[in-house]
Amino acid sequence: MTYGKIAHSAPPPALWLWVQQRWSLWLAYLFMTVVALLTLMPFVWVVSTSLRTPMESFSLPPKWIPTDMDFTNYQRVFDEIPFIMQIGNSFAITLATVVGQLVTAALAGYAFARLVFPGRDVLFWIVLATLMIPSQATIIPVFILISRGLQLNDTLWALILPSIPTAFGTFLLRQYFKQIPADYEEAAMIDGANQWQIFRRIYLPLAAPGLAILAVLTFNGKWNDYFTPLIFMNTKERFPITLGIVDLQGYMATGSISVVLAGIVLSTIPVIIIYIFGQRYLVEGLMMGGLKG
Repeated sequence: MTYGKIAHSAPPPALWLWVQQRWSLWLAYLFMTVVALLTLMPFVWVVSTSLRTPMESFSLPPKWIPTDMDFTNYQRVFDEIPFIMQIGNSFAITLATVVGQLVTAALAGYAFARLVFPGRDVLFWIVLATLMIPSQATIIPVFILISRGLQLNDTLWALILPSIPTAFGTFLLRQYFKQIPADYEEAAMIDGANQWQIFRRIYLPLAAPGLAILAVLTFNGKWNDYFTPLIFMNTKERFPITLGIVDLQGYMATGSISVVLAGIVLSTIPVIIIYIFGQRYLVEGLMMGGLKG
């Protein structure tokens, strides 16, 4: 009877395996939930504080849910700075930079990946080496070139033109073009296609995941750029939104923190929308590059 009870109390192997699988899955869900909460907490605090009165902004301990929601903070953003104009400037600068980088990076990446010319590898490594140089080290010569050479200081072009060449985008798309089988090119050349037709009709559509990755990363980076506009821009009506938010702080940071955070919330909405629509292409591009690389 004792041996029968012991055999009866032991869990079946299939049930034990199911419990182990579920336990590991629950641990994974728990870990991802904790990471998601830690990631979202700063943004939740920003939204919460943007709805508080100035007196409640620095309450201790901090309150996650405002007691008296003050939506006038969002109205004050439009009253204190030309928000619509500055958000339009950010869109113009960012979209022009994205289009410029996609065009130049696609052409350069295709040339380095598929064309054979003297010094190709040396030139590519020189381009790649520029990634090691911080932008702060080149800002002075770029400022002299833009302000004295091209007379474009305090214009939107001063923020667009220096951002169009991209070593990272060239490297990224070169890797995508190199992963595409050469059989497509040979078949197209047999049919009488030239290099431009091969690039535009065959290789460019196949590199769409890489283009999507570059577009999303460039949009996010240029939209949040603060250092470059701080150097080149002087007129408030030509500010991008990053400088406009700083302008909300007022002289010696005497402005309302709730109004500043309301401006931050409004300025992040376009980035969130772009990410929502582009996350599928971003994930697919990263997975494709990881599988082929």
